Amino acid sequence: MIKKVLIANRGECALAILRSAKELGIKTVAVYTEVDFKEPIVYLADEAICVGKNFSKDSYLNTEALITTAIQMGCDAIHPGYGFLSENFNFAKSVEENGLIFIGPPSDVIKAMSDKLIAKNLMKELSIPTVAGSNIKGLCDEEIKLICRKIGYPILIKSRFGGGGKGMRRVDDENKLLELIELTRKEAQNSFGNNEVFVEKFIENPRHIEVQILSDGKKVIHLFERECSLQKNSQKIIEEAPCYFISKTLKEKLYDASIKIAKDSNYVGAGTCEFLVDKDENFYFMEMNTRLQVEHAVTEAITGIDIIKEQFRVASNLGISFKQEDVKIDGHSIEVRVNATNPLKDFIPSSGEITFLLTPSGMDTRFESSIYKGSEISVFYDSMIAKIIVKDSTRLNAIKKMRRAIEETIIEGIDTNLGFLYAILFNKDFLRGNIDTSFIEKNQNLIIKEIEEVSNNFGTWSK
Repeated sequence: MIKKVLIANRGECALAILRSAKELGIKTVAVYTEVDFKEPIVYLADEAICVGKNFSKDSYLNTEALITTAIQMGCDAIHPGYGFLSENFNFAKSVEENGLIFIGPPSDVIKAMSDKLIAKNLMKELSIPTVAGSNIKGLCDEEIKLICRKIGYPILIKSRFGGGGKGMRRVDDENKLLELIELTRKEAQNSFGNNEVFVEKFIENPRHIEVQILSDGKKVIHLFERECSLQKNSQKIIEEAPCYFISKTLKEKLYDASIKIAKDSNYVGAGTCEFLVDKDENFYFMEMNTRLQVEHAVTEAITGIDIIKEQFRVASNLGISFKQEDVKIDGHSIEVRVNATNPLKDFIPSSGEITFLLTPSGMDTRFESSIYKGSEISVFYDSMIAKIIVKDSTRLNAIKKMRRAIEETIIEGIDTNLGFLYAILFNKDFLRGNIDTSFIEKNQNLIIKEIEEVSNNFGTWSK
């Protein structure tokens, strides 16, 4: 088993890794920035080291600083969590070359899957459906326009090395095509260090379904599916497991495709295959996330499997601790992402000191966060400040439990999206499962209008 791990992340992600490591008897080293010096993990980890100033590029994205710290602190492994360097194959390669264990797939697998065009070509070889698209690198404006006409509008411009909902733009006609391509290139360069983009057909109103897999190099196991269609600007805000609104036949196809992808790519560790599913249950491979997912907790809730612990086991060459036939679904789980944004002001990010905090609890209710009364929400990092995860016997009971959990949650001093999330849980289409990736876009004004109506007097989060 790994003896000592450097946790190359922050916030609730870093705490989740810390908890699993401690329960396995693994020593932990936390890294933090000048603005994060009061983060709980700084006090909870066995050791903590400041690795830079406040900007991510100087700290959590600083490969040299992270690896040097790991070596100096006597670590034998680095866990990247999600975001930051978790899908950066150059970082994974540097970790490997310095004799450390990268808790994730091999760097060459990350490289193949992080390159969306290489991944799409692999899917074609495996006869797994993909969305029609084309590389536009090196093409002139007229050639790009011709390709998009052949694909047919609307189209989607995507970063070749993107992920997490960034580096993506929908184009409905040719008028703004070149302008939006240039904007996407700039965003891709800023977010991923590479400005290459490609175009593909935009699938209208699909569901976003993903399959969690685990592989130890010998066996590949799926942990069923997650429903991730509730998104704003391609960023998930509510996730569920399992999905009751697609057929058992389609589920089996998605499981088989995911296992096939993992086996053929020599995948090792935890990963997620993401698919778009249209109204006729045609499915299309979208991407493979070669890391832990933000929403992994809903899968843990219905299976009872600690995915992070399995990551540690696999990275320690101990193999997965169970077989496929051991994995069962128990109940239904929902996760909401609590963001420091103001839905009543076009979701503008909010920052400042948390002056009061009340968190939910109770049976099968998890509040995962690193915030506390007095903590400072910084402008330097992602707006997600917490996750609430609930589980119950049925989807409707889980929805009712999530409503109760949000009612118990009061965060003062900053704005949050709690009221927006709460209003969604009363939406009739959401209750009926009539959801797709355009749900928020179509219903946003109605949901915002309903915030005051359904929130009554539950604290100040709805303001």
